[in-house]
Amino acid sequence: MTLWVFGYGSLLWNPGIDVAEQVVATLPDWHRSFCMSSIHHRGTDEHPGLVLALDAADGAVCHGVAFRVTPGSEEAALAELRERELVSSAYLETNLMIDLADGRRVQAVTYVIDPNHVQYVHLDLEEQAQIISTAVGGRGPNTEYLYNTAAHLTDLGIEDADLNWLSTRVRQLAS
Repeated sequence: MTLWVFGYGSLLWNPGIDVAEQVVATLPDWHRSFCMSSIHHRGTDEHPGLVLALDAADGAVCHGVAFRVTPGSEEAALAELRERELVSSAYLETNLMIDLADGRRVQAVTYVIDPNHVQYVHLDLEEQAQIISTAVGGRGPNTEYLYNTAAHLTDLGIEDADLNWLSTRVRQLAS
């Protein structure tokens, strides 16, 4: 069984699984958004942070990376991803078709937001910046998550105007 995983946030810079191949990829009808309140990894119950999730949107396109898991380590990869991504039930593990930059179309395990979950939020960019600039959780500062994701997207040649704006604004707030 060939296992592909679609990364659009922290998986870009910290996949945490054995990767045999990685390819820039696109996922149609979804967009990357800081729409998940984080009470574990990048915030706490008292001071929630924000993490990225995929939010459904007709006509949208999310650019990210497809990771082909090293053959033989599929079960271990899924176990690791589930422990990390399903710490609460805000993410839904789904299998979606993605388009690889080299023309292949593959099915990939993808973690998307449950729009009915209490951790699902819709905030404007300034509200997001205010939260991200001060939140800290079990995996560190929310700023680190934002900066690493934005930097890796840039390194991959992927433009994300919202993340670029947030990075600039959060640096202003944090200074």
